Amino acid sequence: MENIIPTEVAKTLDGLFSERVRRSPQMVAYRSYDQVAGNWHDHTWEQVDREVARWQTALTKEGLVTGDRVAIMSRNCPEWVIFDQAALGLGLVVVPLYTDDRAENAAYILDDSGARLLLLEDQKQWQPLKELRSQMGNLFRIITINPFENLTKDAVGADLSTLRDWLPKEAGEVQHANHEPNDLATIMYTSGTSGRPKGVMLSHHNLLTNANSCLQIVSVSQDDLFLSFLPLSHAFERTVGYYLPVMAGATVAYARSIQQLQEDLVTIRPSILMSVPRIYDRVYAAIHAKLEKKSALSRLIFNYAVEVGYSRFEFQQQRGPKKISHLLWPLLNLLVAKEVMGKLGGRLRLAMGGGAPLSIEVSRMFIGLGLPILQGYGMTECSPVACVNSLDNNVPSSVGRVIPGVTAKLDENNTLLIHGPNVMLGYWNNPEATAATLAPDGWLNSGDMARIDGEIITITGRLKEIIVMSTGEKIPPADMEAAILRDRLFEQVMLIGEGCPYLSVLVVMNPHYWGKISRQHNLDLKVGRSVHNKKIEKIILERITVQIREFPGYAKIRRVALALEPWTVENGMLTPTLKLKRIKVLNHYQATVNKLYEGH
Repeated sequence: MENIIPTEVAKTLDGLFSERVRRSPQMVAYRSYDQVAGNWHDHTWEQVDREVARWQTALTKEGLVTGDRVAIMSRNCPEWVIFDQAALGLGLVVVPLYTDDRAENAAYILDDSGARLLLLEDQKQWQPLKELRSQMGNLFRIITINPFENLTKDAVGADLSTLRDWLPKEAGEVQHANHEPNDLATIMYTSGTSGRPKGVMLSHHNLLTNANSCLQIVSVSQDDLFLSFLPLSHAFERTVGYYLPVMAGATVAYARSIQQLQEDLVTIRPSILMSVPRIYDRVYAAIHAKLEKKSALSRLIFNYAVEVGYSRFEFQQQRGPKKISHLLWPLLNLLVAKEVMGKLGGRLRLAMGGGAPLSIEVSRMFIGLGLPILQGYGMTECSPVACVNSLDNNVPSSVGRVIPGVTAKLDENNTLLIHGPNVMLGYWNNPEATAATLAPDGWLNSGDMARIDGEIITITGRLKEIIVMSTGEKIPPADMEAAILRDRLFEQVMLIGEGCPYLSVLVVMNPHYWGKISRQHNLDLKVGRSVHNKKIEKIILERITVQIREFPGYAKIRRVALALEPWTVENGMLTPTLKLKRIKVLNHYQATVNKLYEGH
């Protein structure tokens, strides 16, 4: 902990980076893959700092002044950090965009924030935005990190430059504008599961204190290596996967892509991994898909290893007894756990999950095999971490305790309220939304329902996503959907039944498992067709019923419909952070939903 930079020393985010350069100039800060050379390349803190100075010189020549907004739309890479630090040091406000967001959404954010400059990965990202150029009146400079491909500068427009042409060859010292800890550092737009995204205003102090508080829960040192693959436009990755490693002096390697993540894990061999549940779910599903091809004995040994490993975990957490079976762990570790952990690099000492709830079955498997997953909770509006489990007090079904400096309580509706130095300044250009979410005394209304047992917080549902049936029963859909997804037959699910006498569900099937079920029951139905066959609906409902048997009787699902296509960011059904846009999905399948309730 002695190498961690205190918040009062850093003062600002650019001050944090500058202090890290002073303390560890020759240590490796970042590792990235060079596509041209075909190998991984290390960048020291001092090297990155010199690049920050070059970028600041280029930004200054654009006539930008303190408080101007500048935007970035790029995959994670050292240039993302350099741009961020260069802008922050000049007192500019950084607006990150998701690379896979729709053009209309990106254009809205650029217009709403009043961004004057935009950094893109390449000109291909600009093509869809170019059609909406008239909606971005303040934007006067667009820069691409990669060179133009088969296009001249005249062809792409005078306001579009390549990084190579834009940057000066040399620069002086890094500049630090006269700004304060509570000044606005960034506007991070929430994904927007309904309606337009809102710009969350976060100060230097918001983000610094959040990173520092997380380090008081989870120990990180200069020997640690992070593998970064969640987008830096996501608040979780930006704080915990970027500012926190700077504060601790750890190294960050940037994964090439989600598709190459498995290979990168083995090559990079990270010690710390952060992810949203979807990635852990995919690994879980892949492991079980391979298990199905193995013998019954292999599956038995695997399941027994998870059971014994989880029992050991409960004993170590002082929640369970010591058992004679624990003596078998060295053998089970050799036969099972070591192989699985080897596919994750073999060096992971902890994993962190955020963004959405992780199912008990998935966390149980990883923990049982020796990888402690620490679930937490937060939102962009609180920079983003509010609470998290710790290694010595890890309750997988919960989101742990509030981090140091943060306070939480429940209101009369059991909604979780959050207070602390990490709570946002407000929403950009949206005083009405700010007043609805942030009380005058600084308490943030999370919109999520919770239960607090002692100091342990458990999220029980989303207040705005409660389904109120015509019977008066109230159902939080997220828990039931997570339960249904334990069956690998289902790829995606959405519970419906608002104002209706019973619950139904829309499902996207896993093609692999659906093919097996179809052959098993001699069915002729391809994924993507609606369910009209009562036999098929009965089979699907029976499998769903098995997964939701622990829920109350009034939560019984009576009807099911197959969605015609997977829900993706591209078709507008998911946010860039992979959250379900319920209203969008419901509107898209309204005719199908109406058939489920004909006569009722």
